[in-house]
Amino acid sequence: MTTETPISRRAMLAASGGAVLALVASPLLGQHVYKEIHELKPGEFTWHPERQPYGPVSVIVSLTDQRAHVYRNGVRIAVSTCSTGKPGHETPTGVFVVLQKDRNHRSSTYNNAPMPNMNRLTWDGVALHAGNLPGYPASHGCVRLPLKFSALLFEVTHLGTPVIIADEHHFPVDVVHPGMILSGYAETEFEDVVATLDGRKHPSDWGIDDAHPITTAIASSHDRKIVIIENDVEVASGPLVWNGDPLGAHVYVLKGKHEGAKGMHWQALTYGDSHSAEMQDLSRVRTDKDFAKQMVSYIHPGMIYILTDLPLHPDSRSERDFVIMS
Repeated sequence: MTTETPISRRAMLAASGGAVLALVASPLLGQHVYKEIHELKPGEFTWHPERQPYGPVSVIVSLTDQRAHVYRNGVRIAVSTCSTGKPGHETPTGVFVVLQKDRNHRSSTYNNAPMPNMNRLTWDGVALHAGNLPGYPASHGCVRLPLKFSALLFEVTHLGTPVIIADEHHFPVDVVHPGMILSGYAETEFEDVVATLDGRKHPSDWGIDDAHPITTAIASSHDRKIVIIENDVEVASGPLVWNGDPLGAHVYVLKGKHEGAKGMHWQALTYGDSHSAEMQDLSRVRTDKDFAKQMVSYIHPGMIYILTDLPLHPDSRSERDFVIMS
């Protein structure tokens, strides 16, 4: 949280007819302010990227608070007011990733309506984008943001950026797992773990010609199964081995190796009614040796690892999206 005073406003622009974005009020254009998060008014936001200049970005949208929180490398760098889906068009909750980015997107469903700085979350129409913020849920399912904030956010997200939409907001924590994902190891095997990441960059560092797919691993206690998804295609699956207790609802983003702890360094986020304490122990989830070896070839910084007690059938995944709908 911050305790500062607002900066000066810019003049508002006006438009008519609905054919272009109408910047007729500050909640739409947005205003960078310095104040307590709970005191933010519609259209206001904080933006402090200097608090953590580098590292993976994640976004947490709280439906209850109508706030979007942006974290980089586990440090909160921004908070904005937002407007989510109105009754009958509720914004779905769960774990999403950015599937597509378009700075000048227009809706194919709602009369070619402008959706500036669009970060697509589902192929059936849910996205983060600039829009009107009346101070309550008013969209058709998207997460509307102030225009200026959406432009800033657009610059730091990338394909594969995780976005969690939930009723509550939880702070991310760092977790170090002593070994490769889904398997244990002796400390002497740390060099093997490091070798799996050699030459593999985080998606935010990929060049325009890089064609590396973004990897997500999803472990479902309901199906007793782990699936690997590249971009939006399931490419492999294997058995889930665990103690039988609920896994909870947790998301892990791989930051890279951790020399001091001799293991993989993750940023962990929980959502829904899960307890944050249980997400500290990644070793409670395993698989067989064959699938663990197969998993190694898919690991890269920025990959996402999801634990869920929900089934992996289409009711909890929307079409081609690897969204875990809660």
